[in-house]
Amino acid sequence: MTPLQIAFSLLTRLPMPASAPIDDQLYRQRAAQSSYYYPLVGLVIGGLLLLLAGGLQTLAAPPLLLAALLLILWIGLTGALHLDGLADSADAWLGGFGDRERTLAIMKDPRCGPAAVVVLVAVLLLKFAALATLAEKQHWGWLLLTPLLARTLLLLLFVQTDYVRENGMGAALVALRGSRAGYLEILLIGLLGLAAALALNPLGWLPLLLVGLAYLLLRRIMQHRLGGTTGDTAGALVELVETVLLVGAALI
Repeated sequence: MTPLQIAFSLLTRLPMPASAPIDDQLYRQRAAQSSYYYPLVGLVIGGLLLLLAGGLQTLAAPPLLLAALLLILWIGLTGALHLDGLADSADAWLGGFGDRERTLAIMKDPRCGPAAVVVLVAVLLLKFAALATLAEKQHWGWLLLTPLLARTLLLLLFVQTDYVRENGMGAALVALRGSRAGYLEILLIGLLGLAAALALNPLGWLPLLLVGLAYLLLRRIMQHRLGGTTGDTAGALVELVETVLLVGAALI
């Protein structure tokens, strides 16, 4: 598999062309390289959401129904991967009692506790309400920007932050630490995102400011509790960043 195929296979449920099997070491190397395609994956997700929104708008779908269908497609495209990470992180943070090893152990538990259920319901409710508001105002540009910027910040998280497990989906990404190419790509996409947000609304910089603050806060929380990130906390970051951006966009 190429790095591009790995990026899409890790972050989406979109079908990838069959390819010849590769050994584990080469896969890990390409998995690290695949992270540079995360923003592109976000752009494709946003583009598909935008296409659905346009089609439903042509059919004069009510805003609430449109928002529900968009949210279902969004979850389906990602296979609820990031929602699973959010659920595991919520349970671990509540049940870990501030202890690093206990928190990491709870994240491995496949069972879903009360904290996970509450957080998932809250996040999905906020996303649904924000999408309904954007549908009513027909501000569809945010559908494209939100997945793109969330996965750009996912790349930034892996570039900036230690991966605390020896094994796992993100272990190969340790090689990205201090990568100049990663920072340049993130800077470019951030500037394009700012330009697009301002084009959508003169106050478009406000949701981006909220997202930046949310990223810094979430990364600080991860560093304080775990000393870095895991695949679960990275998934939680994506979901929470998307929620903050959608709610901020809906409010303006």
